[in-house]
Amino acid sequence: MSDSYFPRWTEKASGVIMPEERLPMGQTIVAGLQHVVAMFGATVLAPILMGFDPNVAILFSGVATLIFFVITGGRLPSYLGSSFAFIGPVLAAIGAGAAAGTAPNIAVALGGIIAAGALYTLIGFAVMAAGHAWVEKVMPPVVTGAIVAAIGLVLAPIAISMASGTSGTNAEGSAFSRWIALITVVSVGLFAVYAPGLWRRLPILLGALTGYLVYLVLANGMGLGTPIDFSKIAAAPLIGLPNFTAPVFDAKAIVLIAPVAIILVAENLGHIKGIAAMTGRNLDPLIGRAFVGDGVATMLSGSAGGTGVTTYAENMGVMAVTRIFSTLMFVVAALIAILLGFSPKFGALILTIPVPVLGGLAIVVFGLIAATAGRIWVENKVDFSNPRNLITVAVALVLGAGNFKLTLAGFTLDGIGTATFGAIILYHLMRDPKPE
Repeated sequence: MSDSYFPRWTEKASGVIMPEERLPMGQTIVAGLQHVVAMFGATVLAPILMGFDPNVAILFSGVATLIFFVITGGRLPSYLGSSFAFIGPVLAAIGAGAAAGTAPNIAVALGGIIAAGALYTLIGFAVMAAGHAWVEKVMPPVVTGAIVAAIGLVLAPIAISMASGTSGTNAEGSAFSRWIALITVVSVGLFAVYAPGLWRRLPILLGALTGYLVYLVLANGMGLGTPIDFSKIAAAPLIGLPNFTAPVFDAKAIVLIAPVAIILVAENLGHIKGIAAMTGRNLDPLIGRAFVGDGVATMLSGSAGGTGVTTYAENMGVMAVTRIFSTLMFVVAALIAILLGFSPKFGALILTIPVPVLGGLAIVVFGLIAATAGRIWVENKVDFSNPRNLITVAVALVLGAGNFKLTLAGFTLDGIGTATFGAIILYHLMRDPKPE
């Protein structure tokens, strides 16, 4: 690493682009836009499910990414978006404090999100002070790989549901949606393998555009599906403030939501290991700063009505396809997201992307997340002839793929949580026997 806090980015126009390298300005902007497309669906979906304002979530995803960029010294390529790990606890906290027929008490949930961010930040400072060795001991490569794979698998049903579409309830409408999703998937693959020059680096963006245009022609032009509605774009103002909300600190909500920090630690560590495997770099010295960056960003997001945030596996999947890891493209993506947060019209435009197209993109990106686990295991020479490793991974994969949920003292863990804690606990319960 350089002695300076930030890298001295060197320009490079071809081959693998490492974190301390940068594409020419025009290509950097387009690459940043591609990452906005990759994160948008999940960053919007999570707040909608929790009853939050999506524009606030988009805005703070950009702010969070900039905070993370600064705290990690611009050395860890990541985009921070709405975390799905908060959905269950937030809904539980809101439900516990809401009367029937009333609007959800978002403010109470925000207090819990801030508490989770504070706990996460403290863990990060502990790692910075004591080193990352204890984190590695608790979550070695076999465990982090299992967690990364489980994250991809637990998201798989979401991708398939989106690919099936919501344009109709009959079999014909569902079939149309699936064909659009498959066209999008194939387009991404063809662009990734056969597109010339710069275009080969933009498979997600170009695949999304191809799927969008095909859907537009078939649905709006030929009436084969629900037409894309452009009226909301015309009605939305170009510039406008999202609906900010102040937090309220409630002990019950804090107890429900704060433990999510443990899941975020495992997610973030898995993402760091995944990026390290893809880049061939040792990113372990950045683990503590990454935790602090994510924790501070979560606290700031929760202070104004945003969701808790996490390093996004969707964008890691894009990096796996494009082999562009420059951290500067995430600065561009963050600035675009902030502009979108303050522009209802741009937000309305992105929201016209048909659900089956987003589903096709999700199939590719979520699949790449799960596949990254294999790279972690290969790079770290994980021995799967060892029953301890084999059973740890096997159980985590099924818990994630089946989205196994567990409720303890009013706190519900979804598939990511049970796979995370299941892998950690099972691995350490099965100590290697002493040789006979």
